[in-house]
Amino acid sequence: MRMTELILIRHGETDWNREYRFQGQIDVPLNATGLAQAARLAQALAGERFDRLVSSDLQRARQTVAPLERAQAARATASAAWREQAFGVLEGLSAAQIQAEHPQLWAGWVQHDADYCLPEGESVRRFHARVLGALHALVDAHAGERLLIVTHGGVLDMLWRTVHGCSLHGPRDCAIPNTGINRLHWRSGTLAIDCWGDDAHLAGLPEQPATAQPQRR
Repeated sequence: MRMTELILIRHGETDWNREYRFQGQIDVPLNATGLAQAARLAQALAGERFDRLVSSDLQRARQTVAPLERAQAARATASAAWREQAFGVLEGLSAAQIQAEHPQLWAGWVQHDADYCLPEGESVRRFHARVLGALHALVDAHAGERLLIVTHGGVLDMLWRTVHGCSLHGPRDCAIPNTGINRLHWRSGTLAIDCWGDDAHLAGLPEQPATAQPQRR
């Protein structure tokens, strides 16, 4: 079976990333640093060609893929299937606000139970199934192609866990920098990682905030 190349990118930085807020599926735009990261990403990939560009339909992903669209003279297909995990009633709140206003939900969240579902949200197990469904649909439709996908940290975490056979329970244990380049491939029903979290193109830009546990995506 032909190999399908997958270049997966986390969107650029937002103000809510800086503030450690749960973004989830709220449509937050990139901040100035995020826009600069997106421009650097397009420069870093300028010598490469892709058969198809895909992105989450949320604004922060669409803004990240925009410079690539111009460089590639191609239009990205936006899809809700590549959205971040839904955090329901906690979306838009900081960790401090959640601990003060929703202590029981916070206590449930920090257990990192794959089946725990926030009100109006999405459990990690359901989220993982959605991500794998999006992946399978894409590689089935575009076998043998080079595909670039701009998505979210949580989505990349689900793929990392899948490749490494990690449990869906527990916190994230891999680095996922904003606009980091992650190169994977799919062959004969198996997903593999070739390169992860390459952010050399961001040299000289403001440092990204340190990731805190539990993860805010």
